[in-house]
Amino acid sequence: MSIEVEWARMTAPDLRSIAERGNALAILPVGSLEQHGPHLPVITDTASASAASIRAAKLVAEDVPVAVLPGLWLGMSEHHLPFGGTITVDYQAYEAMLRGIVKSLKALGFARLLIVNGHGGNVDPLAVAVRELAVTYDLPIVATTPWFLAPQETAAIFESDTAPKHACEGETSVMMAIAGDCVKADKLDEAMQQAPEPVHAPDGFSRFYSFSERAPITGTWGDPRLASAEKGERFLSVQAKALADAIRNPALWSRPDPVWRANRGLETTAGKAD
Repeated sequence: MSIEVEWARMTAPDLRSIAERGNALAILPVGSLEQHGPHLPVITDTASASAASIRAAKLVAEDVPVAVLPGLWLGMSEHHLPFGGTITVDYQAYEAMLRGIVKSLKALGFARLLIVNGHGGNVDPLAVAVRELAVTYDLPIVATTPWFLAPQETAAIFESDTAPKHACEGETSVMMAIAGDCVKADKLDEAMQQAPEPVHAPDGFSRFYSFSERAPITGTWGDPRLASAEKGERFLSVQAKALADAIRNPALWSRPDPVWRANRGLETTAGKAD
């Protein structure tokens, strides 16, 4: 019988026993509720992050005390609002939600947190939030986006591209694998009807772009027409293995340096300066 890893399916005593084992890991899938073209459901980013997280947890559950929280479906998706179907928050609200989760985990006795992200718009906000929250709460916190892990293995699965975009072959394949009834296969050709040409920022520069500038008509960036459930299973297998390797990598889980501690500036990494 497989070990239960989903937080929402366990009782409070079950979760307490996991925390009591020491060095317990909570995994928080994060995504969004946003448009994904005419063919994918708005929960795609959250669903894919949750699927990868659960599969990774099952790979390590024999020797790692672990629980996967329900996917956080609110993300930073204001750039998708022009297409409808999108609910979003600003950075202050997003950081506050993460802060509440981290404080709760700390109180419950969990020793570390892995945030598994499925939405591109969350990448930068997560990078800032994680560096602040880890130091504030003295808790190892790691954030990652599985689509960016194992790039060679991921690229080998794609036929239409070499990396994921939005509502593309990759995301469509994963949703076919985990929620095929929500994928509108008859809309794949429609998803590719884009005009005018999308806007691409010069390399090395950052500014706000609405997704209506990236994918002007359908909200699809990338070609979903070669997607399949079989590819989706392969994508998830690659992601789960990469996440499991990260969970077991001690270099990721050292205790945060207490940089704000009084007199920390009088010391080196090894201790008191000469």
